[in-house]
Amino acid sequence: MLLIDADDTLWENNILFERVIDAYLDWLTPPGLTRAQVRTELNAIEHANAVTLGYGSQVFLLSLAECAAKLTGRPTTDADREHIELLAAPLLRRGGIELIPGVADTLTALGARHELRLVTKGDLDEQTAKVAASGIGDHFRSVHVVPEKNTATYLALIAELGLDPATAWMIGNSPKSDILPAREAGLRAVFIPHEHTWVLEHDVVDPADGGILQLASFAELLHHF
Repeated sequence: MLLIDADDTLWENNILFERVIDAYLDWLTPPGLTRAQVRTELNAIEHANAVTLGYGSQVFLLSLAECAAKLTGRPTTDADREHIELLAAPLLRRGGIELIPGVADTLTALGARHELRLVTKGDLDEQTAKVAASGIGDHFRSVHVVPEKNTATYLALIAELGLDPATAWMIGNSPKSDILPAREAGLRAVFIPHEHTWVLEHDVVDPADGGILQLASFAELLHHF
């Protein structure tokens, strides 16, 4: 069985957030601070909010507002929030899903050989809407939207789906969410790096781990499965 991540594995996602952050840094960065310093502060706020509030566009907007309040030294105003929403408009109102090249054809071929399950984390409504808009949901026997991807999550999926960890694979772009906890749960993993993976999803993948296969593209899965 193949468990497959969604954001930045099947379709583009984080680049949309990065574009908003780039415009946000243009707007917010005060004299005496660099863009990198502001981004470091935002990363810390996003990390804290992810732990307590989860993921999704509304948590992202909240993090932007909290960062603005901290760096300006005053409460966020209605005008600030309106401007942040304006900056985030391309993300909040995106019209469709941009599949990563080769995904649709690869899923068609993989689905003829293997049972596919989609495993994605984030806000249930947002992730469900993305799956529906992607046009590729029918390739998956089931879709699992989870609040977090950690070892406990994968152990629960192993039990729920009756998986043999030695023959099941988790496929994704995030070392932190897709690869390391899946391996800790006993699954094998396919790491497909994406140049725009969210900084909070970065971690070190052990090149000596024989249970991890690293590929350059999603389409390369067809050479191995």
